[in-house]
Amino acid sequence: MNIELFINLSLILILFAAFIYFERSKMGTKEIGLIATLGAIAGVFRIPFGAIPNVQPTTFIVAVSGNVFGPFVGFLVGNVAAFVSNIFLGHGPWTIWQMFAWGLVGMLSGFIRKKIKLEYFSIICFLYGFMFDWIMNLWHIIGFIRPINIKTITIAYLSGLVFDVLHSSSNFIFSVLFYDEMYKILKRFKNRLEVTYIKEVGGDV
Repeated sequence: MNIELFINLSLILILFAAFIYFERSKMGTKEIGLIATLGAIAGVFRIPFGAIPNVQPTTFIVAVSGNVFGPFVGFLVGNVAAFVSNIFLGHGPWTIWQMFAWGLVGMLSGFIRKKIKLEYFSIICFLYGFMFDWIMNLWHIIGFIRPINIKTITIAYLSGLVFDVLHSSSNFIFSVLFYDEMYKILKRFKNRLEVTYIKEVGGDV
């Protein structure tokens, strides 16, 4: 088995395992609707920016979603965002890599599990831009670069550096402009979900 096939199969298994766990979880219809809605919003907001290379708010939206709702929801929101946006922008072998990369953004943000200072979150979003693009660069390298060696890998990453900076910078700007307000909105919705769940199971609010 060549390395390209092995990595692609590994990513498919990771995504498949996540959705199997999701299907067997005790999430209610409201939580499922939440994941679908946030993923769709993150994906659809990528489309208007399609003409601007690597500038889009998807990474930021996925990151905030994970920050508020936790790593598992964040991972699924990232998966859905990639899948939904590529319905309009085009599916291909890169889709599973985007699903994984954005899922990783949401998952890592989920481990924070609290609101942090705007400047810190903005820096984290800036770094997410490089992380996402370097994962996608890896897809490009194993799929199209021959031979694969230090020189060709270095050239591949350097050739995409401008696009990496554009992605990271736009993440930073979106975070500076919208993080506080979006966090408040999502946190308020999360609190309502928790109150609704307590009422449904017969507990006290």
